[in-house]
Amino acid sequence: MEQLSYFLAATVRMAIPLLIAALGLSVAERAGMMNIGAEGIMLMGAFAGYTAARLLGSYWLGAVVAMIVGVLFTGIFAVLAISCRTQQVVVGAAINMLGAGVTSVLYRKLFYQVGTGISGMMVESFPSIPIPLLSSIPVLGPMLFNHNALVYVGYFLVAAVWFIMYRTSLGLKIIACGEHPKAADSLGINVIKMRYMTTLASGALLGLAGAYLSIAQTNAFGEDMTGGKGFIAMAVVILGKWTPLGITAGAVLFGGANALQMSVQNWGVAIPNNIIMMIPYVATVVAVVAVSKKRVGAPSAQGVPYIKS
Repeated sequence: MEQLSYFLAATVRMAIPLLIAALGLSVAERAGMMNIGAEGIMLMGAFAGYTAARLLGSYWLGAVVAMIVGVLFTGIFAVLAISCRTQQVVVGAAINMLGAGVTSVLYRKLFYQVGTGISGMMVESFPSIPIPLLSSIPVLGPMLFNHNALVYVGYFLVAAVWFIMYRTSLGLKIIACGEHPKAADSLGINVIKMRYMTTLASGALLGLAGAYLSIAQTNAFGEDMTGGKGFIAMAVVILGKWTPLGITAGAVLFGGANALQMSVQNWGVAIPNNIIMMIPYVATVVAVVAVSKKRVGAPSAQGVPYIKS
């Protein structure tokens, strides 16, 4: 029972950065944007969150700075993709390379020789906050109600995105911009403004997801520490069919794959480490291939620049 509780709690912890990032991506994609630069933006958020937490002495300020940096880097993508109508895939790929290069250079310049050993690189991270009474429930308590504050933020974001997309006029406008932008424009909806707004909002969530990795899930930064999680978040959006509840299920699936990878390593099973490390990525490929055989309902104008006639 104890091992099961640990595995389920680890599944939730591993799912949260994917969930936050995928929710942000889904909102932007609903408006017709396709940002494959999620990996680079998450990496920038992880570095910015770690740096701010280290220099300012506050993990909350670290999270805020990470969101701001996420917005700034996503703003580069937005200007090039929306205003300049550059190919979104090309811009996203460039953002990934920029994020990897900038974080590596700055990390080596600022912190590589600071401190002695791993302990010299650590910062204070978000502590676990058990929710009274609920955290005492067998199995479900440790799984859902004994985590750090950003996990609970992830729970809130699922409800918030669902409410905005399906219970407000703003959500209808966002969906219209991704499905029929010309029709939306004819009804007085500012498609360009809506795409900027959703893209920048997604950048804030990508930055927060990156900060989760460095100052909530761990308390340090490492080069390329996202390890493909930005791409997995994109797969979660597809697997979840662009819906908040579907995305939640997809994030939990991949979170479980990551938790399984950790558990197998701890079990000491005689399996090569490289094969164990492949588990989350194999799960990603299998899930996307399975979904690709069905009509998943991607926004009709996703990735297509809008030219106002």
